[in-house]
Amino acid sequence: MTLRAQGLGYRYPGAAHDAIKDVSLTVGEGEILGLLGPSGAGKSTVQKILTRQLVGASGDVWFRERTLDDYGREYLEMIGVAFEQPKLYERLSGVANLSLFAGLYDRECVAARSLFKRVGLDGAEEQPVAEYSKGMKHRLALLRAIQHRPEILFLDEPTSGSDPATTERLIEVLRHERARGAAILLTTHDMHVAEALCDRIALLTSGRLVACDTPGRLKRAHGRSGVQVDYLESGVLTSQIIDPATEAGRQTLNELLAHAEVQSVRSLEASLAEVFQQLDGAPAA
Repeated sequence: MTLRAQGLGYRYPGAAHDAIKDVSLTVGEGEILGLLGPSGAGKSTVQKILTRQLVGASGDVWFRERTLDDYGREYLEMIGVAFEQPKLYERLSGVANLSLFAGLYDRECVAARSLFKRVGLDGAEEQPVAEYSKGMKHRLALLRAIQHRPEILFLDEPTSGSDPATTERLIEVLRHERARGAAILLTTHDMHVAEALCDRIALLTSGRLVACDTPGRLKRAHGRSGVQVDYLESGVLTSQIIDPATEAGRQTLNELLAHAEVQSVRSLEASLAEVFQQLDGAPAA
């Protein structure tokens, strides 16, 4: 695994309770792990520990089989960070921002101007960042995070402020980063983004990890068995729940498909939102 955290715990000074407790997770090369959960669940705390913005946490973190404490500045060369509140130089243009941050790295960065079209910012290269919309600033922050081709990306709400078309464009950018081998740890409240991107999902609630699995397995585990068949009966839309795992269920399904005016057949697996509602507040796994 590229990154492995074991037993992470942290309590902010003066707080009565731990922000996170006994959190363990891994993210591998070419994998996207979604760190999801309600506000205040501890997602940002985990990200800050893994990016070395918080010190003093309990537990251990390994990056490529070396503990995080073994790394100096070179660790910062290998990670990219884009959090929900992008910190940019607003008096500078977009391209000047990227060029400025590129100068902080010893490794070669992608030419700044070549990146803008990837996220729909072409034409805004010379525009002062102060004139950018919220969504544009988020996209520029994402470009800043990927321009040095990091081995691991830490992203917080990467599609925040984006319209649906731009969201799809950003999803493709992140798929490209995964395809080149980057490990990606992201947080999002957008269930479409989570399903479209995440190979696995780690759900935090009240500072504890309560589930970690693929989106499909989580939905099947917390949904109902069977399918719902919607069909017209005497011109009235009727629904029937059928379990095709049983002989009677298969027979009923076949009869409906052969003779009824079937409108739709859909699985009863839970949505990710329903999974979160079920697990929020559940005992830690």
